[in-house]
Amino acid sequence: MNLRRRYLRDRVMVSLVFAGTIIVLLPLLFILGYVFVKGIGALDLNFFTKAPAPPGEGGGGMLPAIAGTFIIDIMALAMGGLLGLAGGVLMAEFPDHPLNNPLRMVANVLGGIPAILMGLFAFVIVVVPMGGFSAFSGSVALAILMIPIIMRSTEEVLKLLPWELREAGLALGLPRWRVTLSLILPAAKGGIITGLLLALARAAGEAAPLLFTAFGNQFLSLSPFKPMDSLPLKIYVYAISPYENWIRQAWGAALLLALLLMLTNFLARRATRR
Repeated sequence: MNLRRRYLRDRVMVSLVFAGTIIVLLPLLFILGYVFVKGIGALDLNFFTKAPAPPGEGGGGMLPAIAGTFIIDIMALAMGGLLGLAGGVLMAEFPDHPLNNPLRMVANVLGGIPAILMGLFAFVIVVVPMGGFSAFSGSVALAILMIPIIMRSTEEVLKLLPWELREAGLALGLPRWRVTLSLILPAAKGGIITGLLLALARAAGEAAPLLFTAFGNQFLSLSPFKPMDSLPLKIYVYAISPYENWIRQAWGAALLLALLLMLTNFLARRATRR
């Protein structure tokens, strides 16, 4: 009798967990489905190969925004990845270092600051001294968003490694920095890559910081020191416009951005499993 009750309770709890999962996923599936239905019609060859058309005219595409998204995000990942990785290694491998407490406080503060304030900060320290908007300033704003995510994820991943791995390297006469570079980081590369990809996914969809930094550009620009367009910026501009063609392309850009973010999260999952 007791065994039957246990089986019954187990099935009830599994059913409740399953129902709760479905309830949580339904809004997400609805949003993704709605974006897919509204945006799939805009994804044609012109969308990927042409510049935006003038207001009120049909045609045109998102080539400058697509290229700008990759350029800005890659530069941001390079800057934020290096700084976040260095901070995470310092906090995990040198727990008694005097900079650890300030670093943790900075990471916690940055993690809770709205993204638009990152844009204002990058505007003050980059845009004003350089005398104009640029893709580089947009990358700085997004890199600041990435740093706390990469820093904390790197710290947690490195803490999971057994301390005996470090002792083995030190016993061979290797200096501490060589142990970290040659043994610790390669052993934790799966988790580190996951943190980098999750940080990229977090920053790639932000439009607010780019309003004050990259600013946008109707023409294809590959220079990091000139204004540059991006998909989040173009979605914001087109979505509030009165032109039907622009609104349709905004849905297409939203679908493309959602697919890119889903691909990034899929790659992060694969890295975690490895």
